[in-house]
Amino acid sequence: MSTTTLPDPNLFAGTMVGVLALIVAWDAWALSRTRSDIPVIGELANGGYAWQSEGPQEVIRQWGNLFAMAAMIALPWALAEASSTMMWWVILWDILLSLHLISLMIAKRYAITSTHLFADGQRYDWHRLRMPISQPKRRIMLQRKGWSIFAPLPLGGNPDMLRIARSRIRAILDEEE
Repeated sequence: MSTTTLPDPNLFAGTMVGVLALIVAWDAWALSRTRSDIPVIGELANGGYAWQSEGPQEVIRQWGNLFAMAAMIALPWALAEASSTMMWWVILWDILLSLHLISLMIAKRYAITSTHLFADGQRYDWHRLRMPISQPKRRIMLQRKGWSIFAPLPLGGNPDMLRIARSRIRAILDEEE
């Protein structure tokens, strides 16, 4: 009978906390660039359109991610004791996830140009996006091609700005086909 040894729980926890720290740092850096990437709201000189959301609209946009983050904050507490992982790894994990949770709820800027969508500090080529026929009322939902379960890309904002953005996105994506 063969026995498999598990990795050291503290080494594993440290690795996971390190990966999470990189993700949180990357997202913070990307979001900090947003104002320089999208300095103006409204009609853009190149024929594009830019808009911004407010905190409550981001909560609506990110509701699924917020619940997932809450579970990711709570679950390690039960597992840490059972695996003999040092509690300070769990505390550090929760601090990093809390920072990420806050970044999900702050106001964001978005922009549409003829070649790209700017969202969450990232730039997406239109040929890599599609718009599902069925759309939620209080946000725009796009799908990233080839991303499997990570494909949804929701966009937030007030209803008037979303209406304008949705029509422009449809027009751009219809041209792509």
